Amino acid sequence: MIQKKLPFTKGQVKEIIKFHPTPFYIYDEKEIRETAKRLNMAFSWNSQFKNYFAVKACPNNHILKILHEEGMGADCSSQPELIMADRVGIKGDQIMFTSNNTPAHEYKKARELGAIINLDDISHIPFLEKHAGIPDTICFRYNPGKLRGGNSIIGKPEEAKYGFTKKQLFEGYEIMKKKGVAKFGLHAMIASNERNPQYFVDTAQMLFDLIVEISKKVKIRFHFVNLGGGIGIPYKLDQKPVDLEYIGKGVHKAYIQTIVANDLQPLKIFMENGRMLTGPNGWLISTVLHKKSTHKKYVGLDACMANLMRPALYGAYHHITILGKENLPRRYKYDVTGSLCENNDKFAIDRMLPKIDIGDIVAIHDAGAHGYAMGFNYNGKLKSAELLLKEDGTIEQIRRAETVEDYFATLDFSKLEQDHSR
Repeated sequence: MIQKKLPFTKGQVKEIIKFHPTPFYIYDEKEIRETAKRLNMAFSWNSQFKNYFAVKACPNNHILKILHEEGMGADCSSQPELIMADRVGIKGDQIMFTSNNTPAHEYKKARELGAIINLDDISHIPFLEKHAGIPDTICFRYNPGKLRGGNSIIGKPEEAKYGFTKKQLFEGYEIMKKKGVAKFGLHAMIASNERNPQYFVDTAQMLFDLIVEISKKVKIRFHFVNLGGGIGIPYKLDQKPVDLEYIGKGVHKAYIQTIVANDLQPLKIFMENGRMLTGPNGWLISTVLHKKSTHKKYVGLDACMANLMRPALYGAYHHITILGKENLPRRYKYDVTGSLCENNDKFAIDRMLPKIDIGDIVAIHDAGAHGYAMGFNYNGKLKSAELLLKEDGTIEQIRRAETVEDYFATLDFSKLEQDHSR
């Protein structure tokens, strides 16, 4: 029977639950490091390759520190993400700030930290200049429109809100050249959770060709290209991990044939993958509270869509393991649900599983990216703890669970309580 592997047993999780009640997230430090090493190795031909980890995927300072130790920077899209990166020691141009409809104070913070600013629109040039000034290094995000296909998460490029058109790129670089910018970069991010390795090679070729064209016409030299992120992961049992070596070799070949052939080397290669690093290496652990049999059979967990909303938002598949029942036949059909007052609060629909009993411990796989990060407080639900399975096998709490006091912390009850006491 094909199963997704777990780095822990039911017995180990039961010990963890004595100190950290479910639901909680747990991440595997060893595999996060190993995945980072594999990505770096695939692009080792480019001596200054850097992956800027997409903080949005797993915004935890301990995870960021691990990835920074593996040579990665931070791809940030808000002021709190910028501050988090800086506080774990990711400094200056190790930070890439890519955002859209950006408020002035966030551009100011990015300038203060020395982050590379990646502009999303040509109209942001005067906005940036007015509120934060023009930096020495600038990057533009390209939206190729109908030239490239997208996917269900980001959508079709021509319908996406992100990026410059090709015509706007030429105009934008001309403007920035006249304003004295010294270093230039080009970026595109047009797909998410893409599992076809050729897609990333084609994206690199598209950007290399564009760099050649812009360099000749605008007379500027590019210092880096950011190929974006979006390398997908095998959520389903019949899917395989993306071949990183294939991507690295394909991009290298395109680099030689296009960048080197036009004497535009050295050109630093950047990426901004997040999901592929932490996604397969994180699990949401939950306990079965209730079983219900009406028109269908339901299993009710102590976790809910507020803990992991991808199935409700995208109809995304997350494999489920019932700890201790890994080898039992999956003969029972269940909807696996949470407790929100929303009927789409389901982790799985018509999922074949072993016979489930109240008190069973459930591991929801591939939840290490866009899991905790997309959590919310609807129905007054509180965010769970995050734990780290360290390389030495010990468990470290890297974020405590929210409390009721946390939930009320931003509300002011003082006047209401004064009125009530009169």
